[in-house]
Amino acid sequence: MRILVLTWEFPPRIVGGIARHVGELYPELVKLSHEVHLITVEFGTAPLYELVEGIHVHRVPVAFGNDFFHWVANMNENMGHHGGKLIIEQGSFDLIHAHDWLVGDAAIALKHHFKIPLVATIHATEYGRYNGIHTEEQKYIAAKEGHLVYNSWRAIVCSEYMRGELQRALHTPPDKIDVIYNGIRAEKKKHNRDFNPSSFRLRFAKDREKIVYYVGRMAREKGVYVLLNAAPKVIWEMEGQVKFVIIGGGNSGRLKDQAWNLGIWDKCYFTGFMPDEDLDKFQTVADCAVFPSLYEPFGIVALESFAARVPVVVSDTGGLPEVVQHTKTGIVTYTNNADSVAWGILEVLRNPGYARWLVDNAYSSLEERFSWQKLAKQTEAVYTKVLQARSLVVWH
Repeated sequence: MRILVLTWEFPPRIVGGIARHVGELYPELVKLSHEVHLITVEFGTAPLYELVEGIHVHRVPVAFGNDFFHWVANMNENMGHHGGKLIIEQGSFDLIHAHDWLVGDAAIALKHHFKIPLVATIHATEYGRYNGIHTEEQKYIAAKEGHLVYNSWRAIVCSEYMRGELQRALHTPPDKIDVIYNGIRAEKKKHNRDFNPSSFRLRFAKDREKIVYYVGRMAREKGVYVLLNAAPKVIWEMEGQVKFVIIGGGNSGRLKDQAWNLGIWDKCYFTGFMPDEDLDKFQTVADCAVFPSLYEPFGIVALESFAARVPVVVSDTGGLPEVVQHTKTGIVTYTNNADSVAWGILEVLRNPGYARWLVDNAYSSLEERFSWQKLAKQTEAVYTKVLQARSLVVWH
């Protein structure tokens, strides 16, 4: 099977979870003897064409334009042009796979022009991010999402929660949607011990302090403010022997003000962006990971903590309760409830034996439920279903 993939991010360009998703799914499809050509955006010194783990990666330059939406329009024009050139020069593809609305216009144009069936993976929706559609920009994006799903033979989502969201937000028929979880390469977390853990740990906390951390974007939907509101109770119950480490780039000014106003500034450390190499080391010395999201279609960050063997506390929103099984592979707390988050953190910090048991179960679940090898076979099954349906249709 020859597959043409369109994605606006692919390593080393990493904006959110899509880059990791496409970067880890398609090598497994290549191993299943499929030919994959992936079109994405030019980035830094990365070559315009290269072979990455068997994937033919094509990077197209994109002029920025007046704003983000002009940039998206320019990207689609260039992706569509490059995709058409590929099809003409190298022969047709069996399938086009588009990841999110940003590449939808190019994917739809290629579908209709060359009569190639289209599959779309919807990683999140504008409706879900903002708990409804409130502005003209949100309305525009939601319309683009709906147009992409409408033009797709099948829509893939990462959780049962997202299946429901597509039905609610985009009016997608339930029998058009396939649920395939995100995965992780557990081996990428090497549990690197080739460093001095004690001295590394002192960069973040004192010897007796437990380390509780969040890693991710500073967007409101990630609920970091809920974690900070939970912190005073945890600090009190732990008699001050705890440190909250907030990891991630972006505008954290409001969160820093919150920590100061709560009187917990000396118990918080905002690191800014942390390279993966340092993050891998950090996770070996941390005691608890917290992801108190208000909206989370899946929660790859939880899987990364599973792989790093760090106990996880999450909120019960979106796909997180599907990923984290409460009291088996982690602790699930009430969304936007600081008292509940504080309770979850204290369950982990006060019960080290229980925390280790959760970690062991979580690590085992990676192979059982989140192996890319298994998820690639599920994706292949969707492709096969689409091609069988395509073979019964006369496409004029």
